[in-house]
Amino acid sequence: MEEDQGIIKKDPFAALRYQEFRSYLGMRFFLTFAYQMQAVIVGYYIYQLTHNAFALAMIGLAEAIPSIGIALYGGYVADKSEKKRLLLGIFSCMWLCSTIMFVVTLPQAHYYISSDLSLVIIYIMIFFIGLARGFYGPTAFSVMTKIIPRELYPNSSTWNSSTYQTASVLGPLVGGVIFSYYGISVTFLLVVISISIAFISILTLNRYQAEFTPKESIFDSLSEGIHFVFSSRMLLGALSLDLFSVFFGGVVAVLPIFAHDILNVGASGFGLMRSADSIGAVLAMLVMTRFSPMGKPWRNLLIAVTGFGMSIICFGLSRNFYLSLLFLFTLGAFDSISVLIRSTIMQLLTPDKMRGRVSAVNSMFIGSSNELGAFESGTAARLLGTIPSVLFGGTMTLLIVTITWLKTKKLVPMKLNEIHVQDVLKE
Repeated sequence: MEEDQGIIKKDPFAALRYQEFRSYLGMRFFLTFAYQMQAVIVGYYIYQLTHNAFALAMIGLAEAIPSIGIALYGGYVADKSEKKRLLLGIFSCMWLCSTIMFVVTLPQAHYYISSDLSLVIIYIMIFFIGLARGFYGPTAFSVMTKIIPRELYPNSSTWNSSTYQTASVLGPLVGGVIFSYYGISVTFLLVVISISIAFISILTLNRYQAEFTPKESIFDSLSEGIHFVFSSRMLLGALSLDLFSVFFGGVVAVLPIFAHDILNVGASGFGLMRSADSIGAVLAMLVMTRFSPMGKPWRNLLIAVTGFGMSIICFGLSRNFYLSLLFLFTLGAFDSISVLIRSTIMQLLTPDKMRGRVSAVNSMFIGSSNELGAFESGTAARLLGTIPSVLFGGTMTLLIVTITWLKTKKLVPMKLNEIHVQDVLKE
């Protein structure tokens, strides 16, 4: 038995040998591809119309408010619901919102809808997409842990993150090129088609009934998930570190300004910039299928976030398009290392019956930090100027990782096989 497990752990394709996991990755890929492409064209389209950094900030806020507000309840629903049916409902909502944005951006729509009204509709659709994402994160996390054996969690996390990052490369790249040559309506049509394919992928998944039947009030049930996260030094530390570093380091939100006004590379160049960090992330993930950073996860997490902050500062100082792509590349590579470490720690420490609620807390920390970071970056760019706001964000990231290191020195030498609930709970 030990020999079989050793073979599994050495096989970098072990998780891919499960058909249902491949279907899950298909769902993950096409949804992420659509979402990233949509993020590119919405951001660039709104900046073209408004030339206002605060309008970019409002994109993040419109998605963050519902995502944060519904996240805990989304985790509660994910734990007590049948997962496949819930995913189908979530994707139906996303498909409808993207279809409405496709319609309002059609050239013919301008005869009936003013630019100001179309912007309002787009913000409303982003709000409902954020609402759907509040349910999607906990549900998808619960499904993945059911289709893969526990000993393959690190390997499945690598492939899951690689799939996400690959889609994050192709989505902005394809979105930027199509937007440049064919316009926003054609790009939105491709978004709708991609979400449709992701919807079909869900149909191939098995039905997973809830393992958690709430016997207490919803408030007590949600409190249990929150208490678990806040009682784990390593889990809470990883989530907090990611939250604040992404919040202050949300440089992606102001990339339309760099592409349009500073580097003057247009929509296609913007697509390349949005893809550069994901290319770095994908290559880093592929390297990590062979060389895992989980030997000393906390030490490596701190190193990765430090590299993330340094990349942001270097990007802010660069005035060369290709150098800027390089620093976005390294930013994505360091970020992917921290994502893999954090997701593996969460998988290892979370009991099965609490995965939805713990993932919901994770969504509040991490999923929403991207949108809140976009709001912070757009607002800071409006108040401080675009370049000073980026330098401020990178500096704050380095300050946060320094404070975290000072407060968690005992976790730095800990190895993967030493990560157990009883070892990382607060005394």
